[in-house]
Amino acid sequence: QVQLVESGGGLAHPGGSLKLSCVASGMIGSIQKMDWYRQAPGKAREWVASITYDEITTYSDSVRGRFAVSRSDDDARKTMFLLMNDLQPEDEAVYTCHALSRTFGTYEYWGQGTQVTILA
Repeated sequence: QVQLVESGGGLAHPGGSLKLSCVASGMIGSIQKMDWYRQAPGKAREWVASITYDEITTYSDSVRGRFAVSRSDDDARKTMFLLMNDLQPEDEAVYTCHALSRTFGTYEYWGQGTQVTILA
């Protein structure tokens, strides 16, 4: 199994920046890809960005050029970051970490989410 714990959410002004972290522990060697998703009140969950095991990154059109996903690994954990620049009101959401794991099957894991609030 894989455990995911996010942190780094909070308040930001429009145009400001925040950096989110997601720490993956457990069977981290099985992780093929990690992603960030977000969900704003009353809206469907939206994919934001991904990073593969070989560090290929992809972004949704809504965040490309403003957000950057990266990862740092050690023997016991993988930590995925999301640096969010030029934040806008439409970026306000709960941001959740997701991991795709393959061992003897394909498994998905989700974190608990972290709130990002853009001040008016």
